Amino acid sequence: MTRTAEPAPGCARAARALPLAGIRVIEFVHMVMGPACGLVLGDLGAEVIKVEPLAGDSTRRLTGTGAGFWATYNRNKKSLALDLKSPEGRLIVEKLLAGTDVVTENFRPGTLDKLGLGYADVKRLRPEIIYCSLKGFLPGPYEGRTALDEVVQMMGGLAYMTGPEGRPLRAGASVNDVMGGMFGAIAILAALHERNRTGRGQLVQSALYENNVFLVAQHMLQYAVTGKPAAPMPSRLSAWAIYDIFDTADGGQLFVGVVSDTQWRVFCEQFGMPEFAADATLATNNLRVHARERLLPRVRARFAQMRKAELMHACERAGLPYAPIVQPQELFDDPHLNASGGFAEITLADGRSARVPKLPLEMDGRRFGTELDLPVPGSHTRALLAELGYCAADVERLAAAGVIAAPG
Repeated sequence: MTRTAEPAPGCARAARALPLAGIRVIEFVHMVMGPACGLVLGDLGAEVIKVEPLAGDSTRRLTGTGAGFWATYNRNKKSLALDLKSPEGRLIVEKLLAGTDVVTENFRPGTLDKLGLGYADVKRLRPEIIYCSLKGFLPGPYEGRTALDEVVQMMGGLAYMTGPEGRPLRAGASVNDVMGGMFGAIAILAALHERNRTGRGQLVQSALYENNVFLVAQHMLQYAVTGKPAAPMPSRLSAWAIYDIFDTADGGQLFVGVVSDTQWRVFCEQFGMPEFAADATLATNNLRVHARERLLPRVRARFAQMRKAELMHACERAGLPYAPIVQPQELFDDPHLNASGGFAEITLADGRSARVPKLPLEMDGRRFGTELDLPVPGSHTRALLAELGYCAADVERLAAAGVIAAPG
């Protein structure tokens, strides 16, 4: 199946193959990190085949903060539902591997090895395979530990930096899971490029902990440069004097930043503070940072006289960085996301339609949307088995024996 990208709204373009058309990926994944990796590859045109248990990936049934995981990270994938522990189920996967470019997995270390589907096993079947393991830790003393996004945020300094003093707080999204999946996709793309040169496959790995350390590297290097530990974000010394959340007259809140000397002059003019613009002790950014206790009360008082919409308009007119405080569900109505084609359509398990953010990138004016809707467990089993040479009678026999799930 050749898939094409969606042109940006208002752009008429001839259909073009997607960037990764012709690449086949088999994923043995669940939760967020592994599925996020496959999402990137699938949206960019790879054929991603999700191998899941007969009843489907348990991620489908999560509630609470996990209720959106499945719908967010599993479009543009085919579902092959089978019993991997059965000899016939493993044989199906082995046949599928013969024409596969990439395998991804994010189960506990050793899980796929026990099933005969670890890297060494798959490499014997397909020497040129790119095999991506998405784990809690890269090889080293910690690699056998069980990890979660929460775990690595705590041990990797991110929770310390996010919460107030003495109250470590995890970030408000699965940042390491998502970015870990993205780095896995980057490694896969690099390995595919290298294979084009050498003909050789390889094992690549991405990990939550190392991803988290990469995220906090700026704070590590702050210590290396200054000799002083970075303070948690709520009590930090900001790099800029005006870089905060401010209350408005109508009970609203707005973030406003002033991050250059030019912006400072514009800010003073826009909000009627000529004495600050003329003050030599405030002439440079670093001087202003150390004068925050003098500046901020005056700025807060000025903004408290303005309505939120009025303050936003003033910042927009002056070209200053600003942002309203938005809750996630409000983003469905964001005018920019809607006008720029930032959402893809999917169908939820109960039949309702929903919109999900597209990959945050554009290639030659193209955004990448939904080509395959969210699959039900085993929705592509019949077609994939037919491709492997199984006849209809074989499929029915395997379904009756509980080896596969093949609805329809």
